[in-house]
Amino acid sequence: MARLEILTKTYAPDLDFFEDLHRSILRFTDPDVIHRVVVDDGDLALFDRFRSARCRVLRRTEVLPRTFMQAPGKDLLINIRHPWPPVRGWVSQQLVKLTMAARSEADTLLLIDSDVVLTKEVDSNTFQTGGRPNFFRRERAVHAGMSRHTLWHKTARQILGLPDVPPPLHDYVDAFNVWSPDIVRKLCSRISEVAGRPWQTVFASKLHVSEFILYGVFVDDYLGSSAPVQVVERTRCHDYWDDVPLDLEAALTFAREAEDHDIALMISAKSGTPLEIRREAIALAKSRQRHAAPGMSHQLDQSGEQVERSIE
Repeated sequence: MARLEILTKTYAPDLDFFEDLHRSILRFTDPDVIHRVVVDDGDLALFDRFRSARCRVLRRTEVLPRTFMQAPGKDLLINIRHPWPPVRGWVSQQLVKLTMAARSEADTLLLIDSDVVLTKEVDSNTFQTGGRPNFFRRERAVHAGMSRHTLWHKTARQILGLPDVPPPLHDYVDAFNVWSPDIVRKLCSRISEVAGRPWQTVFASKLHVSEFILYGVFVDDYLGSSAPVQVVERTRCHDYWDDVPLDLEAALTFAREAEDHDIALMISAKSGTPLEIRREAIALAKSRQRHAAPGMSHQLDQSGEQVERSIE
């Protein structure tokens, strides 16, 4: 069976969400699945209690090359190879994901944010179709008005040495996503080849960049038809992205709207939904999954309706 690993980059404000996520991973994945967790250096003591044979907790600066140093008193890193601009927290978070993925010996890597929980049993086959890792893509979902997405596409094409193209463009961003570590290694090598510099230095020097757009553009527009992936239109994570908090009734309604083949649920931390209400929705989602029809396939029903969203 292909090997599955799970990767989460998290920090202190998401501690309670992370606890729920990790509990769901222990419950719904096989005993050989490792949850690799990277935290900001100052948050290590808060997350130490999760260490186990199935949970490896690492500091951000021990993951990144030694040229990346913590700026005193700020959520910034300084790369001594390229000191300006400093590396903002959001960019360093993405850099951590790419670095960890490139080092992974797994066949399939599940990248999962702290505000997600699993609601159904999963294994490596859950994230493959026909022996190929799933590749999430929303066709032509990025329009000219989505300025951040279009900037991310522009940056990805620049560092991959690809010509720029106008919208509409595909969207690859999600809080619950699957990568092939082997493809990530090829991606990183391509960035270094184009720039003649270490890929981490190139990536970290960008102000507007998205790891998921970068991976998606590399697969679609560099590897093309040779890419060993299977395109899917849904990640099977039932998600709530709005900034408006859910009350109990709305949260339970949201949980009931999950599709039978969904395997995860996400209520954005940015929504400000109270923790206990989140947990009521999670409990309902897990209960509904337990009572779903037996024999449900792990494979994605690719005829499922495409759900569009923007994180603008």
